[in-house]
Amino acid sequence: MKSQKNLEDKNFEVFFERIGFTFKDKRLLLRAFTHRSYLNEHPEAVEDNERLEFLGDAVLDFLVGDWVYHHFPEMNEGELTRLRSALVRTEQLAQFSEQLGLDEMMLLGRGEEEAGGRKRPALLCATFEAMVGAMVIDGDIHSVKKFVDPLLYQTAGPILNERKDQDPKSLLQEWAQSQGYGTPVYRTVAEYGPEHEKYFVIEVFINNTMFGVGEGRSKQLAAKNAAINALLTLDLK
Repeated sequence: MKSQKNLEDKNFEVFFERIGFTFKDKRLLLRAFTHRSYLNEHPEAVEDNERLEFLGDAVLDFLVGDWVYHHFPEMNEGELTRLRSALVRTEQLAQFSEQLGLDEMMLLGRGEEEAGGRKRPALLCATFEAMVGAMVIDGDIHSVKKFVDPLLYQTAGPILNERKDQDPKSLLQEWAQSQGYGTPVYRTVAEYGPEHEKYFVIEVFINNTMFGVGEGRSKQLAAKNAAINALLTLDLK
C-alpha cells in the first residue's frame, strides 16, 4: 500500500504531463488523493479530500453545463440537462479517474485498500472531483476548463450515440415492458459507511431475475447505477 511519504518523494512530472496541468502546491494535490480512511490511520496527514470533492463537484457542474450549452445549440433545456448529467455521473467520472491513473495515486486506509477501494466507482469519482477542486485553487477556472474540455469532447459523442444521456431506469422499464415483463423491482441489499458518508447497494430484478447491481451515495443514485449495469448486461448500453 502506498504511503504519503512515498508519494511526497515521487516525481510528479509524468503525472502532470498526463493531466496537462502542473501543481505549484503538491501538498494540495496530496490532499486531493487522501481518503478519510487513510487520515484515520495516519495522524501525520493533515486533511482528507472531502472539502475539495465538494468544490470540484460544483466546478464540474458549471464547466460541463457551460460546455454542453455552447456545443449543442440545437438542444432544449431537458436535453442539455440529461447530457450534463451523463457527463458527470459517478461511472463516467470514475472512468476519467482510471484513464488518468488516479486510481494508483489514491491514499487509502488498509481496510479500504483490502476491500478494493481503488476500483470502487464512488471513490474514483470522488478523487476526480477532489483533484478538480485542487486545480481551481492552485490555478484558476480557465486552467480547469483546459483540463476538462478534451475529456468532454471524447465522451459526449459516444454518450449520445449509445443513448447514455437517457434515463437508464426509463430505458430499462421500456425494455422490460417490450418483453412482456412487469416493472423492474429495485431492492436495497446493503448499506455501509458512516452516517455522513453512507453508501447504498441496490439490485434490480426483472421477472424475478437479478440483472444489475449498483451503488451510490443515495438510494436514488444506487438504483440508477443498478439500471445502467442491467442495461450493460442486456447489451442495451
